[in-house]
Amino acid sequence: MHATDAPSQRAEILRQSQHFPFFKLIGLEILDIAPGRSSTQITWRPDLQQPAGLLHGGVIASLIDTGTAYALLLCDELQKTFRAGGSLVTVDLRVKYLRPVSTGAITCESQVSRMGRQIIHVDAVVTNDNNREVARGDAIYTTVTPGKSND
Repeated sequence: MHATDAPSQRAEILRQSQHFPFFKLIGLEILDIAPGRSSTQITWRPDLQQPAGLLHGGVIASLIDTGTAYALLLCDELQKTFRAGGSLVTVDLRVKYLRPVSTGAITCESQVSRMGRQIIHVDAVVTNDNNREVARGDAIYTTVTPGKSND
């Protein structure tokens, strides 16, 4: 799962991620990416809390969904699809909430667990500032290529 032109491609992906409106909206940062893995982070803010004052579960789910997708962006197995204008789509996203978050940052470490020809599995672990797990997640992706029937 190594990318041949990873350093320049990595830098460009990290640069572009700083300008996505949704990432700005929730304060999501891409800390690092490499073929088959990523590290992403969100810091608790009052506007991201649910009525009980805890970080909203949807924010944690978004962190996992983004982290798992970014773990795939430098994988050699997907570069042909990307060059053809194809993209990844989430088929399934599961989140297991383990501990509430009411302050600080949470970091999501994602890693590809199975790279199939059409189905890709990625696992994620979210920890708080004390390195305690707050959530676990897994995602299943497939690729979509323009002009190819996906019916």
